[in-house]
Order: sequence, then C-alpha cells, then structure tokens
Amino acid sequence: MASTKTQPARGMRDFLPADVRRREYVIGIIKEVYERYGFEPLETPAVENIETLLGKYGEEGNQLIFKILKRGIHETTGEADLALRYDLTVPLARVVAEHRDKLPKFFKRYQIQPVWRADRPARGRFREFYQCDVDVLGSRSMIVEAEICAAASDVLKKLGFHDFSIRINHRKALTGILEAAGVVAESHDPALVALDKLDKIGREGVEKEFGERGIDASAGQRLLDFFVDLAPLGHAAEIATAENPDQKQLSLNKAVLGRMVEFVAGNETGAQGVDELRSIIDFATAMGIANHVSIDPSLARGLSYYTGAIMEINVKDLAGSLGGGGRYDNLVGMFLGEDVPACGFSLGLERILVVMSEREMFPTQVGSSPADVMVVIWNEESVVESIRLAQELRAASLRVDLYPDVDKLGKQLKYSASRGIPFVVMIGEDERARSEVAIKDMRTGDQQSVKRETVAARLRESL
Repeated sequence: MASTKTQPARGMRDFLPADVRRREYVIGIIKEVYERYGFEPLETPAVENIETLLGKYGEEGNQLIFKILKRGIHETTGEADLALRYDLTVPLARVVAEHRDKLPKFFKRYQIQPVWRADRPARGRFREFYQCDVDVLGSRSMIVEAEICAAASDVLKKLGFHDFSIRINHRKALTGILEAAGVVAESHDPALVALDKLDKIGREGVEKEFGERGIDASAGQRLLDFFVDLAPLGHAAEIATAENPDQKQLSLNKAVLGRMVEFVAGNETGAQGVDELRSIIDFATAMGIANHVSIDPSLARGLSYYTGAIMEINVKDLAGSLGGGGRYDNLVGMFLGEDVPACGFSLGLERILVVMSEREMFPTQVGSSPADVMVVIWNEESVVESIRLAQELRAASLRVDLYPDVDKLGKQLKYSASRGIPFVVMIGEDERARSEVAIKDMRTGDQQSVKRETVAARLRESL
C-alpha cells in the first residue's frame, strides 16, 4: 500500500504515460470535431479573482469553489481574494467582456482545460478534472443549440458511443410548468435545485427536499404528478408502430411537447419555452441527430445562469452525465453591462475516459506503446552509428526509442518486448559492412536485413 506521503491530494490524480496517451487520443478527436464546426481555441488562467466566480453558480456551486487565501501578512485573516477556476463558462464571459472589440460578431470557441471543485470524490467524479467546452456567443437562433448538440453527438460517435441520449429542456418551459403547478416565484430556484435530483433520489426524495426548502406541498404534488404522467407516453401507439428510430424519437418528442403545451396553457413564458424546444427539435432533425435528442421536462440543471434551453448527455448504466450545457443570455452582461446572447456545452473528459476504459473502447494501439521502433546498440564501436540511425528514423516521422546502454542483445530485446515496442532495429558488424540494417518484428519474431536508405519506408509499411 502506498504511503500517504506519496499519494496525490484526495480527488486529484497522477497520469502515467499510458493514461496520458488515452487522454490525448480523446482530446484529439474532440478538437478535430469542434474545429470542423468552426470553433476556435481559447485558454484562460487557472486562477480568477474571487468576485468573478462568486454568485454565478447558485448556492451549491458557491460552496464548491476552491478559494485561495490572501498571501503574506494577510494570510492570518482567513480571507480569500482569488479562486481556482470552477468551470470554463464564467471565464469565457469575462474574456468576451474584456476583449469584445477583438472578437467576431458570432464568437464560436472551444476550450479544453482543467477546472477545480471542492466536491466529494466518487466514481468518475474528481476535484480536478478537464472540461471540453464549445460555446457560441452573439446569436439567439435555436440553430446554435442544434449545432452544439450535433457537434457533441459527432464527438461521441467518433469515439465509439452509440447508446447516448441528449436530453433537452428549457428554463422558460420549466418556469411555466412551475407557475402552472402553483409554485411561487421566490421558490422557483429551490424547486429546480430539488427537481434536478429527480432521477437520482426519486419522487419521495424530491418531495422531502421540497418540504425542507419550504415549497407548498400541494404545488409540489402537482409538479411531480405532471412528470409522473409523462412516463406512459413512451408506450403510445404511434411510437410503438414507428418504422425507424428517428421517427420513434420524433413521435415521443411530439407527444411530450403536446403535454407541456396543455400544462402551461395560458402561460406566456412557458409557451415561449415550448416553442423554442420545438424549433431545436426541427433543426436537430435537419442535422441528422433526431434519434439521439429527447425532450425531458424534468431536466433542470442546477446552475443559476441558464436562461433558455438546457442540455445533458447520458449513456446507459452511468450514474450522472457525460456532459451538459445550455443557453445563458445574461451571464456576459454581468461583466459587460449589456446582455450578449450565448449558448454552450461541456463534455466531461474524465467520465468519457472512465466509460471507454470499462467498455474497452480504445483502439489497441492507444496507450500501449511509447515508440514504433527501438534502436539497439550492438557494441561500443557502433554507438555513434546507432545514434545516427535513431535520428534518421525520427526525421522520417517515426517514434523512436534509443536503448542508452551497451548491454547484451538479449537484455535489450527483452526490454523492448516489455515496453510493447513492435520493432527493433540494429546495426551489427555484418550489416555495417553491407550498408544494411536488421529489422526484428517483436510480435512475430521474424527478422530481415534491408538497405539502410529503405529502412524507414519498410517500417512504415509494417506498422
């Protein structure tokens, strides 16, 4: 058992080489897809002024911010003036307010950096973790929501996921549902925080939390009755007889929208939210992702800055989500003094990695080998020639490890095998006399000699 002196802080992790290669594989795919959708890269500092973060995430979020005590003579006061970045969205809003004159009218950015939360560590949940965000600022069009969902969907498909669902809802639709149920305005936020836990703690748990948060019991019952009554819609005849999954999901979404319209009848705010949800579904259908998008009126998401559509990605047998986001038209205005429409989504890299590892979804070459080939040193006289060969192969864009000691050949080959390096090359006395290089395939044991000028091409063919 490792000593606590050598273990990282709770909720933090060390990443060994194989772990890093898997992370870089996933991040590479995320970047490639985001850039195909026209998103540009952005980075922000790990540390923000504490007033930048406080008050942006709701009551629960404020409690999870890692605060940094004042330094020097002020340390004993216990006061904090800085904090570790809690997410990538609030820093983005600050950047837009600071650099708006340098940014395009429609600013589409992606950002892949670590964030920190003083949360309770659990499976797939850490205190330091990466977020992979995409955001669009400057447009109120529902095309933005659909495009963000399409980008996230493309990422997951390219990684090998097929059983995911992008659940969407709308804060205005939720407001209309709350008002129609009789929940008073000052209890909306507490009700949403409790409702966000419906899939985790069930109806009884939410009822209990409603009571603890001072929400009228009859209003809470009407609210929960609405969601419970939605469950049978998935078994409606029109859905059961659908010819394909896209049509099946579209039929379900249509049925759910119909019930929402009925429940919020006469409520202008709720009706607007339902209309915008309908537009998102239409645009998502045009983008070819209808079978992965489902309307879920129980989805609330706890962060207080959301103003419109909200989204979350779930996969089978995973507690929690692989990512989430939504529209936050008022957040930039907290820094700029005028509202800038904005919508974004964050993929949870850590949870994606956990699920991919458990399901063995990584290609076999990812994380398995540090190099394509290892150059061995035949004897003291061949050291310089081995160094030159290694450099030639590196110049040919191969990943090359050079064994640094003059050891017995068997020991060098054994080391290569233990590292999973598929090929070994060597220049023995006979090879040097003929201007050749010996290539040994560590996977099959086969060995052949080739002219030195062809060795790089031969290795690339075999990899």
